[in-house]
Amino acid sequence: MASYASAATALTQAQAEAKLIPNGITASSTGGCTTKSVSTCTSYSGILDSTVNGVITLKKAAGVSSLVITGGTEVGHASGTYSHGNGYKVDVRHSAGIDSYIKNTFTKIANRGDGYPQWKAASGNIYCDEGSHWDITYYTCGC
Repeated sequence: MASYASAATALTQAQAEAKLIPNGITASSTGGCTTKSVSTCTSYSGILDSTVNGVITLKKAAGVSSLVITGGTEVGHASGTYSHGNGYKVDVRHSAGIDSYIKNTFTKIANRGDGYPQWKAASGNIYCDEGSHWDITYYTCGC
């Protein structure tokens, strides 16, 4: 995989919310919380600014009125360089508008190792349909 070196800035929960909420992007969690150390929360603590910008770009490009993030930087996700915990990934709730945009705009690539289908944007970002949600890896801030 290509290296995407950049001056990535990790945000606090409040900084991320201040960018996402005014753009119609909210979080949902089974625990109803934002604590990074609790797996049933949806936390933005440590999310990269480029990831937040990518989600905002996705919502605007898809032309949807709202977008729900169901997974952020909280514990319980797979580890790795480009991981949730390191701020590169988010889980996004399925919706007709988001699903259609991803599947019709990006290039279908080989299924992930676990069998889930994935699409790749020209920017290199990966959108994986994990069944209950989109698992999105933002290597760059563009959609």
